[in-house]
Formats: sequence, C-alpha cells, structure tokens
Amino acid sequence: MDTNILLESGTNELEILEFIVDGNYYGINVAKIREILSYTPLTSIPNGHPFLDGAFSTRGDTISVINLARCLGLKDKEDHEGEMFLITNFNGANTGFCVHGVVGIHRVNWTQIIKPDRLISNSKESVITGIINIDGKLVILLDFENIVAQISPEVGIQLSQVSRLGERYRNHSPIIYAEDSQLLSMMIFEGLTDAGFTNVIPLNNGLELWELLEKYRQEGVLEEKVACVVTDIEMPQMDGHRLLKLMKENSAYKDIPVVIFSSLINEDMRRKGESLGADAQVSKSEMGEFIRVLDRLTMGEEEE
Repeated sequence: MDTNILLESGTNELEILEFIVDGNYYGINVAKIREILSYTPLTSIPNGHPFLDGAFSTRGDTISVINLARCLGLKDKEDHEGEMFLITNFNGANTGFCVHGVVGIHRVNWTQIIKPDRLISNSKESVITGIINIDGKLVILLDFENIVAQISPEVGIQLSQVSRLGERYRNHSPIIYAEDSQLLSMMIFEGLTDAGFTNVIPLNNGLELWELLEKYRQEGVLEEKVACVVTDIEMPQMDGHRLLKLMKENSAYKDIPVVIFSSLINEDMRRKGESLGADAQVSKSEMGEFIRVLDRLTMGEEEE
C-alpha cells in the first residue's frame, strides 16, 4: 500500500484506514497494513483459537485470519458479501483480520485522537487505544498488538528472553518510557524490573513524557532524573517520532539517548527513526536485545 506519510519526519501525523465491523466504525494505522484483499475461502485450523477463522496462502506466505467481529463480541455476517482481509505486519509477523467493509484512508494528527476513559477502557485486556471523530462519526482505534498477544503471546513481548540473559546486576539509571497500551506497558515494566533496572517511570504517551522532561528541565534536575528515554511510535496526543524530533532539536535534551521500542520497526520506519536521530530501534519481539541496548546506553552504576 502506497502512503506518503512514511516519507515525512516528526509531523505527529498518521494515516488511518477506516473499516466496518457489524455496522461499527474502527480504525488502524496504515503503517501496520501490508495489503487489503477481498474475502477468499479459508482452510480451517484444527484446535485453533476460537477467534481464528482459518488460514490461506498468498505470495508464498501462509496467513492466519482472525475474525474481528467474534473477537470484539459482535455479530458475524450471515454471508461473506463485502468482507475484506486486512493483512497486517508488526513485530515481524503477518496476520490477517476479517472485516465487513473498508471505508477509506484519513490523514489525521495524533492530537485529534482521544485516549479512552476508564469507563470505556478499564483493563489491560482492553483492545481500544483511542477514539477520533471523522466526518461526524466516532471511529474507534483498535489495539491490534493486544488482540494478537491474547491469541498468540509469543508474537509480542517475550519476557522469557530476559531470563535467558544470564546473571544480571542492578542498574539504577533512571529510564522513562512511553507506551499507550496498558498491557504492554505492564509487560515492559516487568521485563525491565526482572532485568535489574530499579528506576523506571512508565508514561502513557509522548506528550506526557515531553511534559515531564520540561518539568525536570525547569527544576534543574534533568541530568539526575533522566538517563535514557524509551518510546513507542504510535500513541495518542504525541507519537514517538514527534517526541524524538523535539528532543533531538532541543539543546537541553539532544544528548539524552532515545530508544524506539515498537512493533513497527520495518525498513521504512527504521529509516525514518535514523533520520530523526534515534540512538537505537528495537522491535517489541526482541526483549533480550532491548535490554542489551539499554545496558549499552545507560552504563549506570551497578551492584550485585
């Protein structure tokens, strides 16, 4: 799928693909879409997860397809008329999602996306990351990483990689990270804690992190409060690339190491992160590498 947004840097914008499931409107970041296909008959998967409809082959790849209506507790279509497959790629894996129709692509700013309140999204299992008003209707952005992680945990953050790193020492270097998914934020915190990092602050998005940096700068405690910043890419209010751009263009923050820890580390996104000055970029499926990168960048005081 062609999109110009990948060629731009730090605009705090994204392109959203709007689609329909059971008459409701949902959205996904275009950067996660590999292609969109018309419905094709599927081969059933014996003993597969209840949300899986089956699998099919395309261009030499076998793609498992998740029934998004069933996953969201909505009604299946009685027939397959108008159904489409959204073929996604994140964390190095291709996954299909069956939807009931595709509306179109909208270019929006992350500041337009509202983080759902606790009445809408009140648990780590929530699959809603944001809500946006498009053409007078509410479009719900879904947490596709969380959906896949609940079906196949090994595709996302693998905490087991931390234990395979061997003997660890405590690292007191202060690390701040921005991750909008409650489930993934908890997993990152657990992974860093298990790896011996004792001074970790989780935040919900790039804007919160930027405001905390500004607060520390104004208080004159920036150097002692921040040794490294970790950020996801797609987040409401301010995305990771915008945060990175602001930091590297400001003399007060440009020397603070910034690690992009995201499911969207593909060739285009890696090139974009490099152009903005990222010190490292790691896929969320590479937890062990993520820890090694933090060790290298912080070189904090260690103790047994």
